[in-house]
Amino acid sequence: MTTDDEAYLEYVDRVLPSLRRVAYLLCQDWHRADDLVQGTLERVYRHWGKAGRAREPIAYARTVLVRVFLGEQRTGWARRVVLLDRPPELATPGPDVAERLLVEDALRALPPRQRAVLVLRFYCDLSVEQTAETLHCRPGTVKSQAARGLAKLREALTENDTAAATRS
Repeated sequence: MTTDDEAYLEYVDRVLPSLRRVAYLLCQDWHRADDLVQGTLERVYRHWGKAGRAREPIAYARTVLVRVFLGEQRTGWARRVVLLDRPPELATPGPDVAERLLVEDALRALPPRQRAVLVLRFYCDLSVEQTAETLHCRPGTVKSQAARGLAKLREALTENDTAAATRS
């Protein structure tokens, strides 16, 4: 094994948990998240010379991950029906499982680009400029996509609160 391969393996150990969480937030499916991460790491390996010299290695991998995710949204991959022999596994539940599921459902209903903006801005804590750079768009686009995405999330969560209050 060469020193480049060893450096790559150390890099993967460092970035894998974070990439997997971000991938799940983008696609809302652990199995598909693993596929996204695998595709991301494959692309990073092919360009390891550039990736290994990146100033912020996790940002480099996260950028590739978001591009892989958005690229799949433009193809038939996102529209395929997935049949499972058992229900999909859920992440370890947090303190309020019902609320978490509502937020995940609302996030899942957003268009892929808005979802990517919200995940990068609020989960990965990137600035508007960093998000714009990752998505190859202008900062104004990030701001408008974030505003629209947040408005849709609020609307979905408010509708759910109203429906729950009506039932009780």
